[in-house]
Amino acid sequence: MLLPLLLFDCDGTLVDSEPLLAEEMATGLKAVGLPFCAADYLTEFRGVRFRHIVAQLQERYGHVPVARLKSMEDTMRANLTRRLAAELTPIDGAPGALERLAAYPGAVVSNGAESKIRAALHATQLGHYFGEHLFSGYAVNCWKPAPCLHLHAARAMGYTPGNCIAIDDALVGIHAALAAGMTAIHLNRFPHAETTPENAIMIRHMDELADVVEYLTSLQRETPPAVP
Repeated sequence: MLLPLLLFDCDGTLVDSEPLLAEEMATGLKAVGLPFCAADYLTEFRGVRFRHIVAQLQERYGHVPVARLKSMEDTMRANLTRRLAAELTPIDGAPGALERLAAYPGAVVSNGAESKIRAALHATQLGHYFGEHLFSGYAVNCWKPAPCLHLHAARAMGYTPGNCIAIDDALVGIHAALAAGMTAIHLNRFPHAETTPENAIMIRHMDELADVVEYLTSLQRETPPAVP
């Protein structure tokens, strides 16, 4: 029987990049006159595309010239790349979960740029679990919470949405997976601040993931085929 395809988010799910990203965002945005602190990302914008964050901040605080924003973003991303290489660590429990689930087909589905995904996986030595199966919102011009990034990844890997399990720490990713018709596992590391959607499965630590995936797989095996 075909094992389900596992679609992993990257930031906050596989790698602990969000504190670094939040700090670099705060530095860059404040430099162009948009009030922002690291806590704003972690509490309000986690998992959201950067340009969407910029657009919302400009609605609140005023317009910033495009050229100035581009220069800031280029500098921010270069600084972040250096910090990822030097400081990034995996999310606690992620390496063990990937090792237990190594027999399952897997891919990364992220709102981040592909270069950032590659840098993060290389720095944490997790890249060999996914090879070239990296899907970026920038490559397909579609970002979570829209379902099209997940659907694109499933098609590219030869899977139907119903045979995919998406794992994400951010609500934007969980909503995208559910909208795509996939099983969604929410790594809810902030249960005091976030509520897992009703149709998603909540785990609080990556150590729980393999047991949940294996259980879901066993249920699939026990389900009789539909009568044509």
